[in-house]
Amino acid sequence: MEVIPAIDLLEGRCVRLYQGDYDRSETFNEDPVAVARQWVEQGATRLHLVDLDGAKLGRSANLDSIAQIVRTVSIPVEVGGGLRDRDSVAALLDLGVQWAILGTVAVEKPELVAQLCREFPGKIIVGIDARNGRVATRGWLETSPVLATDLARQMASLGVAAIIYTDIHRDGTLTGPNLDALRQLADTIDIPIIASGGISSVTDLLSLSALEPQGVTGVIIGRALYTGDVRLGEALQAIGPGRILDVPPDLGSSAWA
Repeated sequence: MEVIPAIDLLEGRCVRLYQGDYDRSETFNEDPVAVARQWVEQGATRLHLVDLDGAKLGRSANLDSIAQIVRTVSIPVEVGGGLRDRDSVAALLDLGVQWAILGTVAVEKPELVAQLCREFPGKIIVGIDARNGRVATRGWLETSPVLATDLARQMASLGVAAIIYTDIHRDGTLTGPNLDALRQLADTIDIPIIASGGISSVTDLLSLSALEPQGVTGVIIGRALYTGDVRLGEALQAIGPGRILDVPPDLGSSAWA
């Protein structure tokens, strides 16, 4: 399973939100490029960037930081936040970003998603951010009546490369992933699913890895990496490509200290 460190960008800083609340942001580093370099040095094979300003404004707002990160690291980068038209997606891919992550437009303009999948095959990921099973949009500021499973099914049929599923109530809380929701989603679609939100320990990662045969192929870790609750090297050893396959699933993170 791929372990993907998250870098959330707000006004050029690396921050984390609590349950998607912009008023409850915590700055972890003023230099996101240094953070990206750090994760690569520790063994990351992919980075997940979120333009939080862009998600709120509806247009990319941290392109300079994103471009610097892409130029600095030698691993693939995926970016989401504020991508609501064709030109913003094209501009991001032109910078060397490997995957563009769409959110709001998946609900509001599915025909645009279809167009982008045709124009940029293999480059479009849809992020489904859910509250109580329903899709949130516009930087998590609004909740739609659309069910996450219904949207996932529709997006898979349009040809997206993967689905990133975030449980907003878990995001930034260190309370563990929503395994039931992920299992339900995996039963609905047959494209890769990347889990996001709530990871707090290696135990959480081991529990999540049980869903890998069902199609949950990656996990995004944010706050837990920045607080030290999870160390990237330990996460990679537990569930990454070089994992220790015979680790009992009930071992806690203390076993990796």
